[in-house]
Amino acid sequence: MSENKDPHVAANGDSGVESVGAGVKFVYDFTEGNKELKDLLGGKGANLAEMTNLGLPVPPGFTITTEACKTYLDSGDEPAALRDEVSAHLDALEAKMGKKLGQADDPLLVSVRSGAKFSMPGMMDTVLNIGLSDKSVQGLAKQAGDDRFAWDSYRRLIQMFGKTVLGVEGELFEDALEAAKHTKKVAVDTDLEAADLKKLVAKFKKIVKTEAGRDFPQDPREQMDLAIHAVFDSWNTERAKLYRRQERIPHDLGTAVNVCSMVFGNLGPDSGTGVAFTRDPASGHQGVYGDYLQNAQGEDVVAGIRNTVALADLEQIDKTSYDQLMQIMKTLENHYRDLCDIEFTIERGQLWMLQTRVGKRTAGAAFRIATQLVDQGLIDEAEALQRVNGAQLAQLMFPRFDDSVAGGEKVSQIGRGIAASPGAAVGKAVFDSYTAVKWSRSGEQVILVRRETNPDDLDGMIAAEGILTSRGGKTSHAAVVARGMGKTCVCGAEELEVDTKRRRMTVPGGHVVEEGDVISIDGSSGKVYLGEVPVVPSPVVEYFEGRMHAGADDADELVEAVHRIMAFADRKRRLRVRANADNAEDALRARRFGAQGIGLCRTEHMFLGDRRELVERLILADTDAEREESLKELLPLQKQDFVQLFEAMDGLPVTVRLLDPPLHEFLPDITELSVRVALAEARQDPHENELRLLQAVHRLHEQNPMLGLRGVRLGLVIPGLFTMQVRAIAEAAAERKNAKGDPRAEIMIPLVGTVQELEIVREEAEQVIAEVQEHAGVDLKLSLGTMIELPRAALTAGQIAEAAEFFSFGTNDLTQTVWGFSRDDVEASFFTAYLEKGIFGVSPFETIDRDGVGKLVSDAVKAGRETRPDLKLGVCGEHGGDPESVHFFHEVGLDYVSCSPFRIPVARLEAGRAASSSTGSDHR
Repeated sequence: MSENKDPHVAANGDSGVESVGAGVKFVYDFTEGNKELKDLLGGKGANLAEMTNLGLPVPPGFTITTEACKTYLDSGDEPAALRDEVSAHLDALEAKMGKKLGQADDPLLVSVRSGAKFSMPGMMDTVLNIGLSDKSVQGLAKQAGDDRFAWDSYRRLIQMFGKTVLGVEGELFEDALEAAKHTKKVAVDTDLEAADLKKLVAKFKKIVKTEAGRDFPQDPREQMDLAIHAVFDSWNTERAKLYRRQERIPHDLGTAVNVCSMVFGNLGPDSGTGVAFTRDPASGHQGVYGDYLQNAQGEDVVAGIRNTVALADLEQIDKTSYDQLMQIMKTLENHYRDLCDIEFTIERGQLWMLQTRVGKRTAGAAFRIATQLVDQGLIDEAEALQRVNGAQLAQLMFPRFDDSVAGGEKVSQIGRGIAASPGAAVGKAVFDSYTAVKWSRSGEQVILVRRETNPDDLDGMIAAEGILTSRGGKTSHAAVVARGMGKTCVCGAEELEVDTKRRRMTVPGGHVVEEGDVISIDGSSGKVYLGEVPVVPSPVVEYFEGRMHAGADDADELVEAVHRIMAFADRKRRLRVRANADNAEDALRARRFGAQGIGLCRTEHMFLGDRRELVERLILADTDAEREESLKELLPLQKQDFVQLFEAMDGLPVTVRLLDPPLHEFLPDITELSVRVALAEARQDPHENELRLLQAVHRLHEQNPMLGLRGVRLGLVIPGLFTMQVRAIAEAAAERKNAKGDPRAEIMIPLVGTVQELEIVREEAEQVIAEVQEHAGVDLKLSLGTMIELPRAALTAGQIAEAAEFFSFGTNDLTQTVWGFSRDDVEASFFTAYLEKGIFGVSPFETIDRDGVGKLVSDAVKAGRETRPDLKLGVCGEHGGDPESVHFFHEVGLDYVSCSPFRIPVARLEAGRAASSSTGSDHR
């Protein structure tokens, strides 16, 4: 085979095709390509070429490139040179086969099949048996010696062509076929005889004439050209676009078109078609897996028109073909070094390979197969890391419902929303956080049901087994918090009418779910059930928690595979992985999950519950003395929090963010408070405290709190607030040091926009730390840094680095401020439309926006390190646990990522994958 160095330059290869002119080459014979040309030839075309190169039995044919498709879609017309190139390759194919397309006495028939770079099963179009006509069907019957086969092939062509190319409703053909079987009194189409099929062809042609307004084309070249255009057009069908959005496949790739000489599995009992896998795609186990259907064409297997038999049964039906297939499967798996998915046809005892690709597989199978291939010496550890991904690991970590029971008599599906946080949860429906906490403390399992959640629901969310909301999307408050906690969540179940005041939920059909009724939610599918669906626990989480050991005799084989892959990743990765954790319990769990420190401790979470009253007093203080008294009471409480945290993370860095949110968030809701005051006044009840609170809420009210008095601005405007927190951190570190511990605290000032803000807070903090050191008689190595979460901070990172020992990129707020989005608002209002229109491939709050936010991060990294070469760099936004974003942070040179405890294994795995140079198999 001769391989082109530049795949776009015309070349002859071994195709027997004369070059039709210099310039871009739009058509490749199967002998010219290879599996590396998927961008140009699509996955199907590249792999057909590869199998041809391997000497496997592939029917001759050629591939029209994705470039031709893109030109056609962009301009509305095929490239000027395409028709001549197709003609040249068709001539060569006809010469090779010894017959012409649609030849009356002995027709060459071809299939026209789509084939994009990434597999999109069932999303685009295929037409078989092109070349058949009223004349050539007679020649086919004579050559095959089988009238039934010829008329069956012709009716299939008209049916597929009518539906795919001419847009005729497919059910019309199905109904006519069913009517023919009913008239004949047979159950399956193989029992229809030639005369029946001939009548069916006439019926199908009438359907085409009526529905499409034209006759079925009798010119074979017209059939082929129209089918090629139909495949091009199928790239932009709604189902194809939806699939690409779901699988994050770019919309600008286009599809290739494969024109392949037909081989027939519907010639009788010695013919058939099948699908095979070189390993079980569900479990990863080695063996013979697949389906076979005698006397059938390929679409019959997929459509489920007739029951298939197990592939192993082929050994009894046709041992010669079976043995040859087993050898080919072994050859392909060793060549591709991966699970292969194969389509084949047997034509009168002759085996033909129609397609192969790296097969899709379940998450569990992916991990098992990767380690099996390492053991077989087919791949190394670096390649094994590319065979799995963080999304698959996350899938393995969540509990799941027992599918065999989910559709049973005792439970019924009542709705479906967005699968926001995977897993399975069962509990009694409750409609407010107070009840969730109360019932949970009594030993009840509950599902918190809300229209949407807000920060005040945090206690209830923690207490609940899962969260269900009727509003919101994948990055709504409920979704983000649930994912962070590893909590199952279904959001945006709009068909469920949630009435929190009456404590009930009305489902489609009018049934009312009252508080206390048991419901089940599936965060992997978004399904909501009435009743209890049994849950199967995840052994992978048991392993990460330390309750199951990979080397134990009774260890799950999946756990062993995950253990080995994680060990590969940890040896390979450069990025360290920290946790976002605010208390000792979360910190200990994070450590078990492999965290190498805390990258974000949010101190505002320490001000909730019983301490909220102290914060209220701080806010309402009229004098310095009152303010200092409130701070004095908060100090020992904060200190104890940090002592516990430093003990849990002894020897590892702990980054503590000083108070960030606006103070009004610690006060009651303005509407609720106004009602309380009005009612008290009407009853003439004492309400001095409520009135002071209401005045404070009005005083602190802001039109846009996210950009108001928060972060470093609080520390500069509220005297003593930040210094109290710094003192609590320093005293806790000193206490741990005196107890022979190894505290490694890092103090982070939030929302800095200019170096002057940081310099003032830093100077005050250093004074406090010096006082604590002197008083405790210890040397505290506390570093001070900032969050980079404003565009100006990123743009002036070089200046800010003069006063900061570390940067932690707060990509949640940085995304909001770069895009001008209020995340809570835009999710509900227009994000869905943006995703549907392709403005976003994925929400910028889920995966880092490389071109915008990412550019600021990259520039800030360079500028910061130019000023301070030893500047420590990390990220602590939600993106720190997003697989694709972890790769970006590796590329730009961050030292660590920080994410919620539950996402730590995912971040560890993706950091290892990012550091691996192998490109791996992409089996999307």
